[in-house]
Parts: sequence; structure tokens; C-alpha cells
Amino acid sequence: MPASSTSNTAPVEFSAPWSRQLALITLLCGVIMFGISGALLAKAPEQPPLMYQVGIGLSPAIFLLCALCAVRGYRLQGSDLFVVRPGWRTRVSLAAMESVSHDPEATSGSIRIFGNGGLFGFIGLFRNQKLGRYRAFATDLARTVVIRLPAQTIVVTPNDPKRFVEALQNSQQPVDRA
Repeated sequence: MPASSTSNTAPVEFSAPWSRQLALITLLCGVIMFGISGALLAKAPEQPPLMYQVGIGLSPAIFLLCALCAVRGYRLQGSDLFVVRPGWRTRVSLAAMESVSHDPEATSGSIRIFGNGGLFGFIGLFRNQKLGRYRAFATDLARTVVIRLPAQTIVVTPNDPKRFVEALQNSQQPVDRA
């Protein structure tokens, strides 16, 4: 089936490749987080207090939680975008989509309001002058696609941004049932 077809029955899937920046941030954070836990474990007294035990397990728990929220890909199906995660998906309705565009500079100057700024992804609520407040499900900011909806703006980073934009634009075309 052609890549630009997003009928209700044929989903179009895209991967979410990692940028070098994301890979380095994730690696560095992992080394630091597991290093902290390892150091605490190595220096642990025979009967460590409860807070000390929590400190040992906190970094690996945060790392695992972020890994479970990582973006693995995107699926366009009908008027929905599914953000594919390890073991689950986040659904975003695109039925009222106003516009979609590929803009590698869209996230420049962003500040994080709430979310993850580089451990397994750039995921959560962000804000900048260009987009205002937006929700990101991103892994490679050079592949940024901006989806504008009436109540929110979504940022995704599919492996083929141009094909993704075409697929969304074609899904918004009225279907001729003649």
C-alpha cells in the first residue's frame, strides 16, 4: 500500500530514530545514575537506614521509568496518531488537525514545563516563542514535525518527516466514494 495512504483500515508506521545528542544524554545519565547507586551500595553499612536503601534504588527506578516512557515509533491510523511506547501506546486524535509541517528549527529555544528533557527522549510539555506551549514525543529534533490542533500543538520526530507530513495531509483529503 502506498506510504501516503492512511485509511481507517491501513495504518502507516514510522520509527523514531535517536539523535546522537539523545544517545549521549541517555548514556551519560545512565552511567551517573547507576554509578551513584553502585557507590551507595559499595559504601552501605551492614544495616542501612530506610532512606539510604531508598537512595540506592531511586536512580535505577527513575531510569527504568524513563525507559518505559520512551518513544519507539508512530502509527497513523484513520484520524488518530499513536505514539508507540514499550508495551503501550499514547493516542492523539487528529480529527480536527489544523496544520502539519516539517520544521527542524521548531523546538529551538524551548524550556521544559513538565517532562523528560533527554533521558530516552524529549517527552512532555515544553514552551517556546515559535510554538507556544506544546507536547513533545521526540527523539531527534532535526526531524521535528509540528501538528497543530485547536487545543494543542504536538511535536513528533518520525524517521521520514516528509513522508509523515504527506501521509497526514492525504488523510485529511475528502474521500471520493463515487
